[in-house]
Amino acid sequence: MASEPLISIQNLWKSFKKNHVLKGLNLTVNKGESLVILGRSGSGKSVCIKCIVGLIKADKGKIIVFGSEITQLKIEALNQIRIRIGFMFQNGALYDSMSVRENLIFTLKHHSKNLDAAEIEKQTMHALESVGLSEAVDKMPSELSGGMRKRIGLARTLIIRPEIILYDEPTSGLDTITAREISELMVSIQKKQQTTAIIITHDMACAKATGDRIMILKEGVIHAEGTYEELEKNGDEWVRSFFS
Repeated sequence: MASEPLISIQNLWKSFKKNHVLKGLNLTVNKGESLVILGRSGSGKSVCIKCIVGLIKADKGKIIVFGSEITQLKIEALNQIRIRIGFMFQNGALYDSMSVRENLIFTLKHHSKNLDAAEIEKQTMHALESVGLSEAVDKMPSELSGGMRKRIGLARTLIIRPEIILYDEPTSGLDTITAREISELMVSIQKKQQTTAIIITHDMACAKATGDRIMILKEGVIHAEGTYEELEKNGDEWVRSFFS
């Protein structure tokens, strides 16, 4: 792995009125690494990754991505960073009025302005093939199962060929078998495309399958970190509660 982290968060603070969510968060993610962030509901996991892409503005601290301190960037420069980052939202975030094909093309055109029709079709089908759903290209989101919607959401993330993928609860709402399939797909994508990832999850099976390293958030800061096996044996009773 590279010695220079691809993502570095330093002393990050974020409050919503009197609710202090992040209280001096520090973390780094190296190129090619998958970092899992665990924590109770409301601990700031999703807030953290939304700050990384500027969906939420941090109150204080530094967020360095690809060597740029993004909290200081103007919108044009921030967008140049964003086009290198894929964000898989918890609910898949598909447009219900668009077919699967239209959902993917909309995202692709937003990021790549000068593609001809043949290249758009090629990239659309490649993204769907990468998640095993090329046959769903002309379906509407309402015709898809929860697991299929997650896969299409992932295909839409992949179509921009991101260097970093931020996953927000990628297996939530899925049955055990489908959740395992999504986790395996995430691992396969990391290996094939050499992506770097931050994975927000409550699903310990997903954390074990996908995480090279795991951090546990508590009261706005990192309370513990290590591999799944290291944290499972941690002497801290609160940390072990995640594994019971």
